[in-house]
Amino acid sequence: MEKIKGKTWKFGDDISTDLIISGKYKFKTLNMGKLAERAMESVDPEFSEKVEKGDVIVAGENFGCGSSREQAPLVLKELGIGAIISKFFARIFFRNAINVGTPVIESEKIPERTSEGDELEIDLETGKIENLSTGETFEVDPLPDFLLQLLKDGGLVKQYKRKGKFQWED
Repeated sequence: MEKIKGKTWKFGDDISTDLIISGKYKFKTLNMGKLAERAMESVDPEFSEKVEKGDVIVAGENFGCGSSREQAPLVLKELGIGAIISKFFARIFFRNAINVGTPVIESEKIPERTSEGDELEIDLETGKIENLSTGETFEVDPLPDFLLQLLKDGGLVKQYKRKGKFQWED
């Protein structure tokens, strides 16, 4: 799996799925491109216009809390977010993100030791994350192999379409 490299976008604690993509839009369309234009607008109205492919969200605690909207990680993926780093994720968001092919990393240190605009390079296989702006390196526990494989395959649905089965089926 190739390394993820991008600029950081910082957010605080308790970023709910409704802040990621408001329900008022979710119920009007399933077009991820249209929904992505509204991503994070309650927190940063111009977020979707500023993000570039590969950029990384770095957040505080409880990222993805609230309702289990699969659209939340999907719109972030549609925007080109390369990974999301948080002190702690809501469990349903964590798994939904992996299932749609969006890398998620838990770390207590990284949100405290990075600034918005820092450039990060992430190696998901080794758990090494380097802040290219400051030179600081972080080590996190890498995801288990089966979750890394899901990410490599582009998510659960793409894995099934490509292989005709899920990886745990023999």
